[in-house]
Amino acid sequence: MPDRFWHQTAAIARRDLDRERRSGEVAWITIPFGAIALLLVPLAVGINQDVLSRIGTGMLFVVVMLFGVLTAVRRTNMETPAQRDAIALLGVDPVAEFAGKAMASAVLLLVFEVLMGVVALTLYGLDISEWGWMTLVLPLTAIGLAELGTISGAIATSINAGPALVPLLVTPLAIPLLLGATQTVELGRDGGNLSWLLLMAAVVLSLAIVGVLTARPLQETR
Repeated sequence: MPDRFWHQTAAIARRDLDRERRSGEVAWITIPFGAIALLLVPLAVGINQDVLSRIGTGMLFVVVMLFGVLTAVRRTNMETPAQRDAIALLGVDPVAEFAGKAMASAVLLLVFEVLMGVVALTLYGLDISEWGWMTLVLPLTAIGLAELGTISGAIATSINAGPALVPLLVTPLAIPLLLGATQTVELGRDGGNLSWLLLMAAVVLSLAIVGVLTARPLQETR
């Protein structure tokens, strides 16, 4: 049974990543617009290196959160009702479907975060030696946003609300991730603050539990 579950999870994740490879929306739309958003801030506030270095980390995660919501919306639009019915008829475990979708979104979001981090380092003159905490913060942020997007997309689908509801659900719930990410990195410069990192881990774990518990009921209402 565990082997079947993980096989289904991997198959769903591969399917979503293959769809993204063919459409290229994250590569050709989300990433360029995210980079442009980071570029606009120095143009607006002026080329003051001290100011830019102070706001750089915060701006990076604001852009990650905002464009992460767009990625979540895209994941919501991927399946037609006929495709959802086919998945149910094939006997795919709803929890495996949730895990596979969240896994694919997390991979895409992590790639987006890394590329935006490179852009932020270039534009804002951030000190990469102070970013040791990023190796933990970026994966937690990606996983948390992926879980949020997957759960919110399933809720929107189950009540026939359409993808417009997803940003309204994801954005407020992403605030703990935003605060945890920025504070962990900022305070990490003074030796780190594990309490914010633990907050992020708790949010990610809570979302995983919610996703598992609601996967089957939400599938039955679609």
